[in-house]
Amino acid sequence: MNRTFITHFIRRQLSLDGLWQLTPTLQSDWQSRPVLVPGCWETLPGLENYRGTSLYERRFSASGNVRICFEGVGHTASVFVDGQAAACHYNAYTPFSVLLRHLPAGDHIITVEADNRYSPDSTLHIPNDYESYGGISRPVVLEWLPDVYLESVHLTPSFRDDGWHLNIQAKVQNIGDGPHTVSVSSQINGQCIFLGTADLEAGESAVLEAEEQIDGIEPYEPESPALYTVNTLLTCNGEEDPCDDLIERTGFREVKVKDGQILWNGKPMRIKGVNRHEAHPQFGNALPLEAMAYDLQLIQDVGANAVRTSHYPNDQRFLDLCDEMGIFVWEESHARGLSEEQMRNPNFQPQSLDGIHEMVDAHYNHPSIFIWGILNECASETTFGRECYEEQFRLLRLLDNSRPVSFASCKADKDLCLDLVDVVSYNIYPKWYHDTPAGEYLDWLYQWVQDASWGKGKPFLITEVGAGAIYGFRSPAKPKWSEERQAVILKEQLRAILNREGITGVFLWQFCDIRVSEEWFRSRPRSCNNKGITDEYRRPKLAYETVREIFRTFNTWQ
Repeated sequence: MNRTFITHFIRRQLSLDGLWQLTPTLQSDWQSRPVLVPGCWETLPGLENYRGTSLYERRFSASGNVRICFEGVGHTASVFVDGQAAACHYNAYTPFSVLLRHLPAGDHIITVEADNRYSPDSTLHIPNDYESYGGISRPVVLEWLPDVYLESVHLTPSFRDDGWHLNIQAKVQNIGDGPHTVSVSSQINGQCIFLGTADLEAGESAVLEAEEQIDGIEPYEPESPALYTVNTLLTCNGEEDPCDDLIERTGFREVKVKDGQILWNGKPMRIKGVNRHEAHPQFGNALPLEAMAYDLQLIQDVGANAVRTSHYPNDQRFLDLCDEMGIFVWEESHARGLSEEQMRNPNFQPQSLDGIHEMVDAHYNHPSIFIWGILNECASETTFGRECYEEQFRLLRLLDNSRPVSFASCKADKDLCLDLVDVVSYNIYPKWYHDTPAGEYLDWLYQWVQDASWGKGKPFLITEVGAGAIYGFRSPAKPKWSEERQAVILKEQLRAILNREGITGVFLWQFCDIRVSEEWFRSRPRSCNNKGITDEYRRPKLAYETVREIFRTFNTWQ
């Protein structure tokens, strides 16, 4: 369905991907027609620049308790079933679901009103250095639920003196009309773990938890990404056969911060990463699985071992592929470049906190995710901005204390928030936006962080560095925007970063060129961010080989 592995044997599911009827409500010259879901309407002829609302509609047949799960709709979604309002959701990059109890048997019509307009009601989707697409851009799944069902299972591995342990938390929800007694157990690697029982009244939920040592475990390493499925079963009212199941996947690894290093299973990491947007000229941000896999093949070919999901949570299937291919992931909640004025919008903090909660809840079990990020290049140099960062980090640590947290700053020596993070992270562009030699600028910034004691002794990451080039523009003079100049600058930047003691690694900006909001045209030739080492069609620029040569000379472990 919406994963690369089977998630249920008992619970019945039906993919709602395929043809839906699309009707743009604010463009009368575009006739309603069937379009493929997942998809973005900006990739359709005649809607390339459409901002407004559109109606997606299709029929389905079901009865009883059903749930319709959406992995992503941009920017906002209003869902109707048989003409009745069923749900509303904000944020294109996090999942949500619609629960329908006692649905009458027969055919039904689901309508999704998607809206990609900019407004004060939307604080995270703004004109930005990437395109905000409209439509149902990620998979849709219909599920049939029993009266009591497994809502989520979170898996936390840890290493002790006696070996690997696994903590399992299962959330159970009673959507029936009466009380139920439930029992939950999990199976992993031939071992059964009993989580407990609970008595639930109608409408109640409970979290059942257990932790046990797991025998015969192979640790998860990027060179050998060993994955284990955990099959959690729910039985109800003493019945012998389970009424629901949920299969999740984990890898046994620990990520810790110690003595200025990020440790993966006790080994100091060296990040050789790329920033990647979910963007493609043919698919918008609704990349099919084959396109995701091709991107990751190129990323590994260039010698990278990590991806930063700039600047929002990525498609669950992309994270599954990273798990399977042993690629480290910095997963980031949705926000980029917001000023203090924008952050003072009363919708900003609630929308941000909702997005963090949805991101962590949905993606908690991915072993490839080694760090959570928030608020890229926002107002971390202001007192009010610090209050926002502090509250969001508090929630992030409450939801998951097994991973370090960070944010990418561009505020140099003005930043006020470095004491809030486990890892200090900076976006820098020496030799592109200013002429300071890369090594000299890096020495100054690193030393300021140590002297100011905001981030003294913490791991130090460069989360963006790069230069622009327009694919095919070659010149012996090596002017800016030429492929030659990009390659020269990247060579200087990457060598300075990866050879410097005290630096944990780098995320190159960026993997591929991307379309940006039209409002950014003045500083973005072709209305694209052209700093990719490939163009938007994944055609390598000269810098691709430069990066490949440098990345491949450094090991994953320091």
